[in-house]
Amino acid sequence: MINKIYDSPDDALLDIAKDHMTILCGGFGLCGMPESLVYALGRTGVTGLTVASNNAGIDGVGLGKLLESRQIDKMISSYVGNNKIFAQQYINGDIEIEFNPQGTFAERIRAGGAGIPAFFTKTGVGTQVAEGKEHRDFAGETYILEHGLVADIALIRAEKADAAGNLVFNKTAMNFNPEMATAAKITLVEVDQIVGVGELDPNHIHVPSIYVQRIVKSTIPKKIEFVTNRERNT
Repeated sequence: MINKIYDSPDDALLDIAKDHMTILCGGFGLCGMPESLVYALGRTGVTGLTVASNNAGIDGVGLGKLLESRQIDKMISSYVGNNKIFAQQYINGDIEIEFNPQGTFAERIRAGGAGIPAFFTKTGVGTQVAEGKEHRDFAGETYILEHGLVADIALIRAEKADAAGNLVFNKTAMNFNPEMATAAKITLVEVDQIVGVGELDPNHIHVPSIYVQRIVKSTIPKKIEFVTNRERNT
């Protein structure tokens, strides 16, 4: 069996990180974000990156650090509202943004992983999202053409992986991560726990090992983006 386990996030990225790569980065806010791999990518010093991620982290956390270091030239995202640096760079014309409706963004990744080059959707018709895109009518309704999204590498986070690369995610950390694993030439996953082959229930595996090339143990504890507590009953 091929050894897919690397000693550190830096080792996993050492020979594949290049300038001007397209990168898929999983997670929804800080949930399911591969923070250890993102910071290791920053330490490589690569620049001119195109990063497709639902959002760009928050100021000083996750992809926010790569924005601070000016390593990202373009973001493909659905939501950027929690990142002041991102917003300011866009206003200043320092970064390009390709906005995608969230469902379209998810489907572009799924299509890319399935080998589907393009698809038509009603989402965005009549808005700025549709500008410059092919329009076509089906059954009396207008649709726009969207292209499948593929990348050089995918950085994702899972709860568990076995040594072969089978993955299990924890609840909402599944947002975008499983689809991204299928849509890149090389998929790197950071996990909270690495187990032996055969220890994962085959019925509960979310991503099979064929999609995973490199595995690292997460080096950064999970963060909570917004802490919300209910009042105690007294």
